Amino acid sequence: MGDFSLFSVAELYNVAGHERVKRQLSVSSDSKLLDEDIREETKVILRPRKPPRPKSEVLLNQGSDHRRTKRYSAFGGDSPFGKSEAYIKLEQLGEGSYATVYKGFSNLQNQVVALKEIRLQEEEGAPFTAIREASLLKELKHANIVTLHDIVHTRETLTFVFEYVHTDLSQYLERHSGGLDPRNVRLFLFQLLRGLSYCHKRRVLHRDVKPQNLLISEIGELKLADFGLARAKSVPSHTYSHEVVTLWYRPPDVLLGSTEYSTSLDMWGVGCIFVEMITGMAIFPGVRDTYDQLDKIFKVLGTPTEEDWPGVTRLPGYKLHKIGQYRSRKLGLCWPRLHDVVHGETMATSLLQLDPQKRLGADEAMVHPYFNGLPKKLLELPDDASIFSVEGVHLYQEQYSGIK
Repeated sequence: MGDFSLFSVAELYNVAGHERVKRQLSVSSDSKLLDEDIREETKVILRPRKPPRPKSEVLLNQGSDHRRTKRYSAFGGDSPFGKSEAYIKLEQLGEGSYATVYKGFSNLQNQVVALKEIRLQEEEGAPFTAIREASLLKELKHANIVTLHDIVHTRETLTFVFEYVHTDLSQYLERHSGGLDPRNVRLFLFQLLRGLSYCHKRRVLHRDVKPQNLLISEIGELKLADFGLARAKSVPSHTYSHEVVTLWYRPPDVLLGSTEYSTSLDMWGVGCIFVEMITGMAIFPGVRDTYDQLDKIFKVLGTPTEEDWPGVTRLPGYKLHKIGQYRSRKLGLCWPRLHDVVHGETMATSLLQLDPQKRLGADEAMVHPYFNGLPKKLLELPDDASIFSVEGVHLYQEQYSGIK
């Protein structure tokens, strides 16, 4: 597989995740990218004085007065849509600092869609993360990755047209606050690994794996979303910004200041989410700062030393006066419900390794004994096929239900 060149993309579909879901700690620095080679936090794509002549155009219903405004497809000649394409706004789903998400309807496809409308500033143009997300999603075609149908452009806005998925894992966990049915946990985890495996094989790191960025359909399909922090990597390990991933799901190597990471960054978040789905609670809910987050982790997994994690003491954040000294504990003692799941503790332990070199990869995790009860056909599915296309695979009724 050849190396990807970096275009860029947006913080996607789930724009209002932080405003809508308060169960999560919001860290403002997570939205900043400091990569030396492209300096994303300062770059934007400037808005042209006049829109380019389109190869295809769409119409988007504007506001309650139903006036129609001509918009241009950013996919140009590559767009599969014709000139009669139209999107109608139905209702606002959420609003962020620079974009608003609407539930919409595609007259061409005759289906509900999600419209992420990004407001363009007069001098600044489109956020660089928006361009990043779009370029990556154009290349990533998988059943467990949210589909970007189209992009439409005017001088005032840039609108991403996504498939509509009715909830995310964070909201799903809130509705079933006692923890999920273990059979559903297995299905969700397998799909998450399947989507990440596809990304990692294509040298793409998601870099922001958390419940809000995992969309859940009505039949239980899980789709990776929000590739605004994702990036293509050209080598197995390279220097990147450590200001990525919401604090609760940020791996210890990144918390300690490491900028040398690979696909293991995403796999730590997978481990956190796996245990959270089983227990119904975030497992490392830091409340103050990086060292509070590290303290939560080390109380369970032990304070790392050179013996069990070579090179850890040389990381810039490894300061003994700020780090408590703890011994590691069995995960099943910390979260007893892991004992109720066959191979659950070993799976969690394999993912939640302090040393990134020891963390299980997505492909390895998909063949872990934890998944022995699933049909072997799931490992042979085409990229665009849902696991629910396999006979006998279905979502189960959840036992615990909270306030909806």
